[in-house]
Amino acid sequence: MSKKIPLVHKEMILPFILVTTCFAAWGVAANMTDPLVKVFGKIFTMSTLQSTLVQFSYYGAYFCLALPAAMINKRFSYKVGILSGLGCAALGALMFYPASLSMTYGFFLAALFVLAGGLSILETSANPYVMLMGPRENATRRLNFAQSFNPVGTNMGVFLATAFILPRLHPATELERAAMDGAALKEVQAAELAAVMAPYVGMACGLILIWIAIALTRAPDTQEEGGVAGLEAGGSIRRLFAIPHYRFGVIAQFFYVAAQVCVWTFTIQFVVEALSTDEVEGGRYLQYSLIVFLIARFIMTWLMGFVNAVQMLLVASLVGSGLCFFAMGNANIFGIWAVVMVSACMSLMFPTIYGMALKGLEGDTKFGAAGLVMAILGGALVPLIQGAFIDGYSAAISYIVPGLCFLIVAVYAYSSIRH
Repeated sequence: MSKKIPLVHKEMILPFILVTTCFAAWGVAANMTDPLVKVFGKIFTMSTLQSTLVQFSYYGAYFCLALPAAMINKRFSYKVGILSGLGCAALGALMFYPASLSMTYGFFLAALFVLAGGLSILETSANPYVMLMGPRENATRRLNFAQSFNPVGTNMGVFLATAFILPRLHPATELERAAMDGAALKEVQAAELAAVMAPYVGMACGLILIWIAIALTRAPDTQEEGGVAGLEAGGSIRRLFAIPHYRFGVIAQFFYVAAQVCVWTFTIQFVVEALSTDEVEGGRYLQYSLIVFLIARFIMTWLMGFVNAVQMLLVASLVGSGLCFFAMGNANIFGIWAVVMVSACMSLMFPTIYGMALKGLEGDTKFGAAGLVMAILGGALVPLIQGAFIDGYSAAISYIVPGLCFLIVAVYAYSSIRH
């Protein structure tokens, strides 16, 4: 009788648990940020394209900090990378306090950039570290399991936004704000920005507690085979982009993250437009999406014990694309539920693409991980396109953007099956 392969090495159980809390932590940050596109658009009376600079700043930081994170991991260790990322993210979250006092959009964007830069370092370190915490045979499944706690955080993030930020927005419309005198408008904006600030400062305290717990925990050294190879970034990068499954994996991850950010960022706008309702109601449907994502992530991880992960990725990306195209033509409750159910399709995509692309990289894994995190740049760029579609057409029509992104992920999955 064959011995069952453990998911995590015995000596790595406590470090695995602590690192898994980081997956939840960056889920809180990412999905507390999604509603800010609508929030800042209302507070500062901006177009959707202008307010989408929130996502450009957030995911742009991921691109900028991923390669430095790889260098930290290569020079020191994954643990040092994780601690560096947590510290930087806590600093960015604390910057929301002076940003709320300054009442300037630019200061908030700077705070988001520092916060997301820390999360970029954290994610570049935590994902490959988790893959090394158990047998190589089930590394992708282990990463999917750890990532299952990310939607726990995303649900908390949306809850914080819908419970503490959206209800405290002043009901005044754009025209009514324009008619206010300067002092009255500043008073309204100050109250709204204070509501934005409070959950982020609370999150900073949580990040500091996680930092302390990880810093005090001893963990065995982990090292990829072939770890002495490619000590210089240039050599690793050249080798990596000569590998077709890695190169295409980075492209697929770019478009997956783009699709995820587009779907969740503009759910509120879609609901408001389709039902002629307010942002709080839109936030509820975003919360439903995250609950679906959470449940589906655990179900998908369980299914991977029986079904090939790449085949699951192909089916999920095709169904996700179809749901987006359905929503385009149905700006009603049916279209809204189609958008909600896209989250079930997305639940397995990031860790599955990540595990597929890193397979067999050995000593180049640290820089390979950085490339896949840099691909999160898709979440900075592509939502700007969808925001322009909303300004020019409608929220429903804009869902053509994530629909096309999912098709590119499907091509990656299909090509992986063929080869």
